[in-house]
Amino acid sequence: MDTTAVVAPPAPARRVEGRIAELLDRERRRWVDEQPELAELFDALGRFVRQGGKRLRPSFCFWGAVGAGADPDDPCLYDVGAALELLHAFALIHDDVMDGSDTRRGAPSLHRAFEAAHRRTGRHGEPRRNGEGLAILAGDLAFVYADTLLDDVPPLTRQLWHQLRIELTMGQWIDVVGAARHDRSPRRARWVAAYKSGRYTVERPLHLGAALAGRPDLLGPYSRFGRPLGEAFQLRDDLLGVLGDSDCTGKPVGDDLREGKPTLLLAVAHQRASGADRRLLARVGADDLTGDEIAALRALVISSGAAGAVEQEIEVLVTDAVDALDRCRLAAPAHEALQRLCGLVAWRDR
Repeated sequence: MDTTAVVAPPAPARRVEGRIAELLDRERRRWVDEQPELAELFDALGRFVRQGGKRLRPSFCFWGAVGAGADPDDPCLYDVGAALELLHAFALIHDDVMDGSDTRRGAPSLHRAFEAAHRRTGRHGEPRRNGEGLAILAGDLAFVYADTLLDDVPPLTRQLWHQLRIELTMGQWIDVVGAARHDRSPRRARWVAAYKSGRYTVERPLHLGAALAGRPDLLGPYSRFGRPLGEAFQLRDDLLGVLGDSDCTGKPVGDDLREGKPTLLLAVAHQRASGADRRLLARVGADDLTGDEIAALRALVISSGAAGAVEQEIEVLVTDAVDALDRCRLAAPAHEALQRLCGLVAWRDR
């Protein structure tokens, strides 16, 4: 695929962002009237949601619904899109706490921002614990507000929403456990790629769109399209986590190596390594991993052919996804938008 022409398709991003702003502004007024200190919570969460993001999940939900025959002006589409973005904010905020990440989207991660505010204002207690605690609560609030936006959806949509959240949690659990155990199983890495990220980024949003349109018959076809594309999304994320440009990704180079995430990239590198290279790979996830070691590991995943192997797998997965999309026989606008999303997902630089 020619990556030079990859652009985001027209999507409901502005209306979704407006729906989130409307919700948070209304709730801010309500709660700050009772307790002015809650302004800090709402302002921080609002900034986090606004500061960036590709709005992929609302886009897949929207085009999945429109492709299934839904009215593109149905307010329910934007409620569900806003819920997906708030759920994503929850996941990122908690993920940054678990990983100890310093930045997100080129700005301080939320727990680091709260930690800095704690120091700046001379509050009592340990700044790190206070910052992490406040960030967890902000993530929890995003999670709860996401749920309220689905109060009036049809039963099948609600059922799929529950399944999405369960799968996300299971994938994150195995990811954290795998990092702690230095798991280098390719099979485990692919399972994590599917459940931690792929399904909740592509497949389940498509399912939500089909359910909102009253088209359960499209769940199977959308899975055949969404599963390989969702895995391609996570494999690209894994490559960017090791080899990406921090100016584009908004995260420090080598964060994934410091965290020891059980990715297919590392699994393939481990399979191909021996001797000194295997000893270097054993340093992945170490608290005292140095800048020189990170540079050496970045070089190793390229020289071993692991990065190339993952790139080839992304190509295969996207080809499978595009073939499955063609078999869905959607109306032209939705088909074209979803096809462009394939390029955005698989060949992005952030």
